[in-house]
Amino acid sequence: MHSHFMSKAAKCFLLSSAATLVLAGYAAAADSTVAIGVGSTTGSSLRMRAEASTSSEIITTLDEGVAVAILDNTTEGWFQISYDGKSGFVSADYMIVDRDNVFETTGRVNADGVNVRSGASTDSAVLATVDQNTIVTVTGFSDGWYSVTCKYGTKGFIRSDFLDLTSNNASKASALVNEAKKYLGTRYVYGGSSPSGFDCSGFTMYLYKQLGISLPHTATGQWQSGVGTKVYSISALSPGDLVFFNDPSRSKGKACSHAGMYIGDGQFIHASSARSGGVRTNGLYDGYYNTYFIGGIHV
Repeated sequence: MHSHFMSKAAKCFLLSSAATLVLAGYAAAADSTVAIGVGSTTGSSLRMRAEASTSSEIITTLDEGVAVAILDNTTEGWFQISYDGKSGFVSADYMIVDRDNVFETTGRVNADGVNVRSGASTDSAVLATVDQNTIVTVTGFSDGWYSVTCKYGTKGFIRSDFLDLTSNNASKASALVNEAKKYLGTRYVYGGSSPSGFDCSGFTMYLYKQLGISLPHTATGQWQSGVGTKVYSISALSPGDLVFFNDPSRSKGKACSHAGMYIGDGQFIHASSARSGGVRTNGLYDGYYNTYFIGGIHV
């Protein structure tokens, strides 16, 4: 995605006040969740904020060359965007907008029973119906619709509010979550890092090893490893992210007492040392885990 957008930079406007005119008028009429355009980030660790202000809460950070949906362009110096199911504001100084609307990236369907149509209109014929979390290849944008190619070759259009632009790593994250769920019920073993038994960091270390990523065999070591990008709110997490906790009564002065992996919908999977433990899922908004949650890492 990065090389494609950067090679087209000469064809793109910098998202300044001049570029704002390109999308003017349409934005006011468009539904707030339907995209009015597609852009690409030009700076690494770009902060998506909850409001159009540098003092606003950071929702997540974006890598360079990421394709994002543009939802609104009416705030000077800022654009409201959507990426990977999250929406917020980014500075216009670190974006380019795609003018020919021909590109390639990955999209994830965000609802069940979504129609793939023959044209960019609800009046067009339905070619296929896809369910939530289906991954498709996005090849362009037209009047609030993405042109897509589905897994088995069907080509058509999905309205932009039913599809989240994401990275090519989305399919890897989905595979990682599915792999983790295979071990539900596996017993807890202190020091364990194999399917015969896991402790918390041994479980996350084992999962990420499947992606060729080496992690230390301690929760604190993983949190302090420098791998990936740290996030500090549950709402900023994406499936496949590492999550960390610090219960002072268990951490013995270290930075973390526990680690797991986020699987979506406020849930995480982990190897628990509780009496009824082993590999299981819990909610991050539950009392204990919400109290001691310190952050996550997007690898």
